Amino acid sequence: MATDTLKSKPGAPGATGGLRRLLLDNGALTALIVLVVAMSALSGDFLTADNLLNVGVQAAVTAILAFGVTFVIVSAGIDLSVGSVAALSATVLAWSATEAGMPVVLAVLLSVLTGIACGLVNGFLISYGKLPPFIATLAMLSVGRGLSLVISQGSPIAFPDSVSHLGDTLGGWLPVPVLVMIVMGLLTAFVLGRTYIGRSMYAIGGNEEAARLSGLRVKRQKLAIYAFSGLFAAAAGIVLASRLASAQPQAAQGYELDAIAAVVIGGASLAGGTGKASGTLIGALILAVLRNGLNLLSVSAFWQQVVIGVVIALAVLLDTLRRKAGATTPAAGAAGDGGGRGKQALTYVVAAVVAVAVVGATSLLHNGSSSGKTQKIGLSLSTLNNPFFVQIRAGAQEEAKKLGVDLTVTDAQNDASQQANQLQNFTSGSLSSVIVNPVDSDAAGPSVRGANKAGIPVVAVDRGVNKADTAALVASDNVEGGQLGAKALAEKLGGKGTIVILQGQAGTSASRERGAGFAAGLKAYPAIKVVAKQPADFDRTKGLDVMTNLLQAHPDINGVFAENDEMALGAIKALGSKAGTSVQVVGFDGTPDGLKAVEAGTLYASVAQQPKELGRIAVRNALRAAEGEKVEKMVKVPVKVVTEENVAGFEG
Repeated sequence: MATDTLKSKPGAPGATGGLRRLLLDNGALTALIVLVVAMSALSGDFLTADNLLNVGVQAAVTAILAFGVTFVIVSAGIDLSVGSVAALSATVLAWSATEAGMPVVLAVLLSVLTGIACGLVNGFLISYGKLPPFIATLAMLSVGRGLSLVISQGSPIAFPDSVSHLGDTLGGWLPVPVLVMIVMGLLTAFVLGRTYIGRSMYAIGGNEEAARLSGLRVKRQKLAIYAFSGLFAAAAGIVLASRLASAQPQAAQGYELDAIAAVVIGGASLAGGTGKASGTLIGALILAVLRNGLNLLSVSAFWQQVVIGVVIALAVLLDTLRRKAGATTPAAGAAGDGGGRGKQALTYVVAAVVAVAVVGATSLLHNGSSSGKTQKIGLSLSTLNNPFFVQIRAGAQEEAKKLGVDLTVTDAQNDASQQANQLQNFTSGSLSSVIVNPVDSDAAGPSVRGANKAGIPVVAVDRGVNKADTAALVASDNVEGGQLGAKALAEKLGGKGTIVILQGQAGTSASRERGAGFAAGLKAYPAIKVVAKQPADFDRTKGLDVMTNLLQAHPDINGVFAENDEMALGAIKALGSKAGTSVQVVGFDGTPDGLKAVEAGTLYASVAQQPKELGRIAVRNALRAAEGEKVEKMVKVPVKVVTEENVAGFEG
């Protein structure tokens, strides 16, 4: 715990003051115990061996990243690039071991060197370029993510089997990511507490100018500090990609904020000079317990973000209260600290005993309770930041209510690793079956295989799952939809003209398949020329911006194909009066806003997938599979080109 770098001033008053001091100085540990006890009391699925191992696995990547960030924060710096560096390192490993044909050992070494190199660049820009750490690492965040996309061409790269074993278990029960987390934590503790560079970090964070005047080579030390952060980011990227069996160019987005939050929750100060590996680990575990428990309690993913934000704010508030209470910071590695270490060890032992006792007592609340006859189904959606998937949820919820099914919906926020966590939580819970709309078909495979082993049937919706057994796939054909979109646009243009394509988020199967189908369909119309293709990430605002820019270079285009309705609506806004008159726009999905635009004549057509029907059919098939009934392996929901002529009678 980072808080154990602080000691009370002598003369604390009485038993009450001692208890208050104990709670303040061990706030993160106290919070973790309270969370574990609360989740155990609220959910009978939380306190199981499988679920507790899930918590460890889900904390692993954040903890490893946070250990590296601890070095930086202790020295009063900040590193916003660790998520992108993790993705870049994993992509380099996957590409070099597969596309480049390197031996796996050399590929791993190159991946680690990539992380270290990124850290050194950060350190050089900060130490010798005099850039603020925020700006330097923010630049690396963008560079690292961009290089990851360049190397992978925006598509996930399958991980070599020899490296994918890092995501497996030892002896059939101990997850390798947890083992790696423990090793990296011990390394962090050793560097901070037992090495010259560790003491230098505390000195630089406490007072950089004083450290320089005392003879420390601050610039060189910062190079090493950021190199450590890059090394740990590379390790986290390898572990993350191993869990997903593929390197995702968009992986670990936002993980830098989780890593910083874990360090701060663990008691480190953003002002520098305090922080410990044990505190960082506790902070990462708190985040993992929160997400795991809130998933099990069916709390909305949106509210989960609110709760985690509140926890971070409370952690900083506790740090402020602790300082006002009179805590002082001892010199790192000071002699005569044996008594303090002994007291800290005793604190851990007492905390463990209290936690076990209270958790054991609360678990009795769930003994003998009946789960009832209501079937419980989990639905993991790739994102709820898109009307198409919101419609899938709406259809699923309507059907679940009609059938008397208890449906839990989670939002993966287009993060394959977050979806893996959610599927693991479903597997360890008391669910009858699971429905998954994969962020990525390959990345969902390991988690679905875990559900297969647990005997829980899985139904895939909209996108399939690779290398795993699904009871059914409920989907429309994106490739066929792309072909229909090409035909509709080409016929509207009379078989000739110039068009632009707004692509979806790089690396997603929907974007790849719709784009491939459109390209195949367009081959029948050689007089139509595609003059530009640009990604707009399935986002309406980005669709507006990208279309505005493309119009500067290609003002005389005749048509636009957008791989979803949101981008199409953004394009319509950019086109203004041209939309539906001199420029024809075709979208994809058949969302409510898209259909309104079709009715208004600004959007010529939308390739509608009937998302509500997808959700309804998925729930019906998941219930049948849970009850042991036979279900079809492939359930096709027809796609339909909706134009102004037939929009009035269409229901999604």
